[in-house]
Amino acid sequence: MPLAKLFGKETRFWTLLQNAAAEARVSVAALLKLVAALGSSPTEALLGDIAQSRRKAKQFATETTEALTKVFNTPLDREDIEALSSALYKISKTVEKIGERLTICPPGAKFDHITKQLGMLEQAAGITEILVKELCGGQHGERVKEHYERIQAIETEADSVMTEHLRALYHGTDEPRSIVYWKDMLELAEKAIDRCRDAGDIVFTTILKNS
Repeated sequence: MPLAKLFGKETRFWTLLQNAAAEARVSVAALLKLVAALGSSPTEALLGDIAQSRRKAKQFATETTEALTKVFNTPLDREDIEALSSALYKISKTVEKIGERLTICPPGAKFDHITKQLGMLEQAAGITEILVKELCGGQHGERVKEHYERIQAIETEADSVMTEHLRALYHGTDEPRSIVYWKDMLELAEKAIDRCRDAGDIVFTTILKNS
């Protein structure tokens, strides 16, 4: 059934998915504020904001699953709704892990190792939210394709950025514990971007199935 006809049926799912996507973006914004404050300002409140965002995302995911067990007719395949809900929650969950790890960084750590990746994560989260809105609004066609291709391009670029930073770490003069720490952080940032890509994949595939 075309998405335009599906829109309006069981709108609770549209609301939950859009809220989850928005919360993923909010968690990334809070993470960037945390990075800016590290080393100069108290970070407990900012870390609390990230945790609160993750809890909200978890609640949206839980409500989605519960609704799927109670509703006979759903606007999309149940598997697609559940998969997208889970993918969106995983973004916020991974962002919280990044925030926690950043607060235990080695003394004198320089955050330029991860700044570019986090900027790309911000872009990816924003595009993910747009894609979910387009899915829930019954949009399809060239605009959706452009956003989907953009998030794929960000993920590909992020891979290259990670390789460049790893090369700099391995060829530099940082002490071993710093190298291990930043390798872990780079991988977590890459994982968060991959989570956005995964959500984008689900949205695009679902739109194709229902167009």
